[in-house]
Order: sequence, then C-alpha cells, then structure tokens
Amino acid sequence: MSDFESCKKLLDAVRTEAAKRVIGQQNVIDGILIALLTGGHILLEGVPGLAKTLAVKTFAEISGLDFKRIQFTPDLLPADVSGTLIYESQSGRFTVRKGPVFTNVVLADEINRSPAKVQSALLEAMAEHQVTIGEETYHLPEPFLVLATQNPIEQEGTYNLPEAELDRFLLKLIVTYPTAQEEVQIVKTAGRAADVRVDKVLDAKKLSECRALLDKVTCDDRIVEYIVSLVAVTRPAVEKKAGGRLAVSSVKKDDVARYISYGASPRSGIALLQCAKVYALFAGRSFVLPEDVKAAAPAVLRHRLVLSYEAAADGVTADDIITRILNLVPLP
Repeated sequence: MSDFESCKKLLDAVRTEAAKRVIGQQNVIDGILIALLTGGHILLEGVPGLAKTLAVKTFAEISGLDFKRIQFTPDLLPADVSGTLIYESQSGRFTVRKGPVFTNVVLADEINRSPAKVQSALLEAMAEHQVTIGEETYHLPEPFLVLATQNPIEQEGTYNLPEAELDRFLLKLIVTYPTAQEEVQIVKTAGRAADVRVDKVLDAKKLSECRALLDKVTCDDRIVEYIVSLVAVTRPAVEKKAGGRLAVSSVKKDDVARYISYGASPRSGIALLQCAKVYALFAGRSFVLPEDVKAAAPAVLRHRLVLSYEAAADGVTADDIITRILNLVPLP
C-alpha cells in the first residue's frame, strides 16, 4: 500500500469516527480535516444548534489534541485571550499567566461579538502562531488551529471582522440545516450525541506524516495558472495580459466585475492550491485535478470577496459570483 493510499485510509477513518457523533455536515468535517492538514484556520457560519461546537470538540478527541473554548463577548479583553502579566507582591516580580489561546484547537465562539482590540490579539496568534505578552514573545503549541463561529442572523451587538483577519482564515464554511432524514437521527439521539464514544485514530505523528505528503502532491503548471486565473477574475481592475493561459480578455468579466468592489488576495491562490492538494489526498491521488480546485474554490474565496452595493441590490451572493467565475474561466 502506497503512502497516499495509507493517508486516504486514515482520513476515511477520521471521517467515520466523526460521523458517530456529527450527523451529516460532511462539508464541515472535510473542512476541519483540510485545516488540520494545511495548518489553516476556519470560519464557521450558521444558525445556532447545528453542531458546530460538537464537531470541533469531536475532532479534538479524535486527534488527541488539546482543546479550549473562548466565548467572545463585547466586554472581552485581549488579555482574556492571549494572557497577561500578573504582579506578585511577595517577590516583587511580574509573572506570565498564559491565556486559553495556548492550546492546539481553539474554538472562538461567536467571534464577531468582540471589538477590534480583541480581534487584533487573536490575529497575531492566527498569523504568526505566537503571542506577545509584555516584552516577551511566546510560541504557540503545534499544531495550532482556530475554528471561529459566527451567527448570520443576529447582528445586534456584533462587530464586522476586519478584512485582514478574514483573509487569515483558510476557509469559510456555511453550516446548513440537516436533511429530513438526518434530522430524524438527530432527534432520536435526544441530545446524547456528545456521550457517544469516539476512538483516537489520529495523533500528532500521523498528522505530521500526512502533512509531509502534501509537498509530494504534484500540480501541473497549467492548473496553477488556472488557479491564478480564477483569483484574477475576482479583481475588478485586473490587468489583462496578452496571450498565454493567464489572459482574461476572453472571459466575460463584466458579468461578475460589477458585483465586486475588492477581489481576492494572492493568499487565496496559495490557499486554493493547498486545499486542492488535500482533496487529492482524500481521493488517494498524488496529483491535483481541476475538479479539486473547483471543489475547494467556494470555501476559499467566499469570505475574501468584498461585494458592491449592486450585488446587494440584485440579491447576488459571493457563492453566486464564484459559481459564475468557475463557469466562465476555461478548464486547463
């Protein structure tokens, strides 16, 4: 059995264990797996009661990783996230009290309920995997993963996440309602899903081995150019290059440009490539297909597009625009 087949078998085992507790929500399960393998972070958006917290806690148990939850509120302080210096009167010294961010998996629950000062404290941890307390910088344990949730229907007492922070999230996953059949199973459990035992099938060593395989997944230059073309079309003022596969002059860009104020950053292209490689691992392949890129595109791009007023007026969502782009840009 090849390394890629072994990795696929392991990932399938993780999915199976997660499904013991989390009924449905396959996109959430796969998204958390993608984040674990790539070292990225996830923004989960969905109404209350859709097992977002249960999914995160379940993955922490399956992987044997340390897990902590931070409930974001308007009165939360940066020190409540990263930690602070405590003065000890007996010794006359300051000692460091590390915050809950010092763990492997952080659930930032209702992240948009805290102001910008708290968001900035989390941003350093997400971007640099380190925290500065006083004059000292402390590295966070590896792997380090932030899974943040936000409620799309309650807007009172919330703060929009800064674009710089949104861009740090590898994926934005939309958690939808379960199907009727899935909901029947959920109701039968009567809230006892958290008591279902799951086996620890993933550990730091196995995770590291799967991460190493990502570098061995090959991606043809034409697919890389396809990724760059997808990202370029999201930019209203993109420069049209003459000839070559990166030319966007043949794309009916006006169909999407009027709905976008600001497009995706170069970081999104890197994220698309990394996520496409994980989709290849899901299939046990050592190479990326265009279908892998298309599968990853919505979750990678939807939070990186700043839509125009015209999009709001016409009822056009980021997912609608991404679908149009995928249909417009020719496959390699």
